[in-house]
Amino acid sequence: MESRIERIKKQLHGASYKLTPQREATVMVLLENEADHLSAEDVFLLVKEKAPEIGLATVYRTLELLTELKVVNKINFGDGVARYDLRKEGAARFHHHLICIECGAVDEIQEDLLGEVEKVVEKRFGFTVKDHWLTFHGICKRCKSEGDTKGK
Repeated sequence: MESRIERIKKQLHGASYKLTPQREATVMVLLENEADHLSAEDVFLLVKEKAPEIGLATVYRTLELLTELKVVNKINFGDGVARYDLRKEGAARFHHHLICIECGAVDEIQEDLLGEVEKVVEKRFGFTVKDHWLTFHGICKRCKSEGDTKGK
C-alpha cells in the first residue's frame, strides 16, 4: 500500500499538486476499501475517523482531483449516487460491473471484453475510444442459487 501511495504522490506532483495530509487520508481510505464502491459521503465518514478536522468539501475536491488525474473513476450505477472506484494500476481501460437488481451487490469484471467492439466503433464511426466502462444489470449467482434452494 505504501508504494501505491508513493506512486499516487508522484502523479500529484507531476500535475503540480501536493499530497496533503487530507488528500493522503482520502487516498488511504480508498486503498483500504478498494473492493467497495464508496460514495463521497462514505469516504468522508471513513476519513473523519482518521482526520477529524477534515471537511466534506475537502473530500469532494480531493475526489474530483483524483478523478481528473485518473487515479479513481467516478461511476454511477443508476441510483443517482456518484461512487468512486480506484483505477487498477497499469490497466489500459476501466473495469466493468455486474449489478444485481435483487440484492444490490456489485461485482467486477477485470478483463477487457470490448476490444473488438472498440475496433468496430473506431472504424465505422471514426471515433477514437480513450476509455469505456460497461455495467450489466441482472440477477447475481448468489441470488439465483438462493432462489433455487427456496423453490425446493
